[in-house]
Amino acid sequence: MRHVLQSRPLRLLFAANAVSMIGSGMNSAAVIWYILQATHSEKILGALVVAQAIPPLLLMPFSGVIIDREDRRHLVIALDAVRGLIILSVALLCFRHAVEVWHLFVMNVLVSTGFWMFWPIINALLQELTPEEHIAESNGMLMAGFQGGWLIAGAVVGFVYNKIGIGGILLIDATTYVFSIACYAVVRSGRHVVRERVVSSAGAVRQFWMEMREGFAFVGRDRALIMLGVTWASFVAAMMLTSVVTAPVSDRILHYGAVGYGWLNAGWGFGAFAGSLVSAAIVQRFGWRKVIPLSMLLLAVALFSVPFSRVIYFAAALYFLGGLARGAGGVALSSSIMALVPKHYMGRVQNLFSVFAIALQVSLGPVVGTLAHNRSLVVAIALIAALYIIATSAGVYAGRAQEKPESEKYEVRIVE
Repeated sequence: MRHVLQSRPLRLLFAANAVSMIGSGMNSAAVIWYILQATHSEKILGALVVAQAIPPLLLMPFSGVIIDREDRRHLVIALDAVRGLIILSVALLCFRHAVEVWHLFVMNVLVSTGFWMFWPIINALLQELTPEEHIAESNGMLMAGFQGGWLIAGAVVGFVYNKIGIGGILLIDATTYVFSIACYAVVRSGRHVVRERVVSSAGAVRQFWMEMREGFAFVGRDRALIMLGVTWASFVAAMMLTSVVTAPVSDRILHYGAVGYGWLNAGWGFGAFAGSLVSAAIVQRFGWRKVIPLSMLLLAVALFSVPFSRVIYFAAALYFLGGLARGAGGVALSSSIMALVPKHYMGRVQNLFSVFAIALQVSLGPVVGTLAHNRSLVVAIALIAALYIIATSAGVYAGRAQEKPESEKYEVRIVE
């Protein structure tokens, strides 16, 4: 970690990410709780998960080419500015007592779309700024900042929601975007691209499609990378779907209300933060081929056990174990993908994997919400746990099929 923290650009990136995640975590938890209390329907939460996924599902197959063409820092700043303005607008509606559920629903969809676009960009920028031998440490720090922000958010949101309301929480989130933009603005100067745009006589549109197909073809040549994509998609979709059942578990099974919701989020946040801090050492010692499937399996077991805990502190401990596995497994996944993918393919490859994750989210969101509302929360949670089992199996196959492709070294070009 010391080598990574000596880099000023990386320190700024980690700080921006950590602070913005505090606001994002509070925003996400507060909006879910507000909607649940206003509608008393897990179906609405399931519909929210689906609605969050549709815009990025349409955009991400194309945005990967842009990520690999443009300066990733500029893209991050633009996304944060747009998301911050959207959140501030809804916060003002809250203070005027004019906010309605559909306002929060639409805001959440737009901000989630920005998040799906943001994460591939920030990972590509991280890979670009980090020496190859320190990829695991750098990923661990990024994930620690991410989870540290969610940890703080999860620890306080359930306790402050009743005092400052949804408007106050949204205002905090908007303020954190100002901080993150300021940090990204001074990460470096000038325009940096990993590969200059190819000028083709075929025309801009045809060239765009050629570059997009080139990224898909790169993934198709490597079985290990395909399996890592399946693992990533199942892992991310399962985490997104967990938001549908966490608040109802606190409300209907544990009977602990908003405070219990805060305990569960805090347990997950503390676990993920701790897992991220030790992830680099774990990956370096045992290798991603062991860490990834074991982490996915622990996530499945911890989540499935939650409905049977009946005691809030035991349930929070299970969320802690799941968060621990999430931190270590997430870093192992990101590091293994970065090791296999050259910088100029990173945006397209990550977006392709994210599209599959979103497709799973869209397909299973209504199913999980309907099962939780009409049949049983236990059955809904079991379905999510099954996704982690799929991620476990795919992780095992990825390790067996590991075939690191030969790749040329591309220097980052700077255009002043």
